[in-house]
Amino acid sequence: MKLVLASASPRRRDLLAQIGIEPDEVMPADIDETAFKNVLPRIYAQRMWLEKALAVHRPEYYTVAGDTVVALGRRILPKAETDDQVRECLQFLSGRAHHVLTSLVVVSPDGRRSEKLNDTRCIMKRLTDREIASYIGSGEGLGKAGGYGIQGRAGAFVKHISGSYTGVMGLPVHDVISALTGLGDGLDA
Repeated sequence: MKLVLASASPRRRDLLAQIGIEPDEVMPADIDETAFKNVLPRIYAQRMWLEKALAVHRPEYYTVAGDTVVALGRRILPKAETDDQVRECLQFLSGRAHHVLTSLVVVSPDGRRSEKLNDTRCIMKRLTDREIASYIGSGEGLGKAGGYGIQGRAGAFVKHISGSYTGVMGLPVHDVISALTGLGDGLDA
């Protein structure tokens, strides 16, 4: 099986390695990831994986594409690129439940697709200004949807999770295996 990962995320690559899959190529999709005004988080997440997959798919490869969206109600929190964005995201999430939507598409060499939207509900504890400042100082929230990564220090902030832990990290590995198996690649994971 030849496989392309349509993502630059080191976490997605690590999660694939965890289940014994090493992509033959890593090809981040160069697409516009702007969330249109009033678009629902689910619709946005599904648009992202499909556009990413179609941008890099090659007929001789399986293509795995995904996108993670942190949603607080109808609000899509950004992938935090600055300390101020990390602070804003954590202030919004503090003491509240939110959803981490991780969309996944696997495209087979013949063009068949397996699509899944993984919805994990997380409840974050109420954060103090000191906790937020300390987390910002760690730099872990930069480049992360919603300004935090559950696999690092922010794992201590999440007091409840209902759904897929690896989905919150960025790639629901059970769904990847199910999709590849369903598309007939012969995986026996």
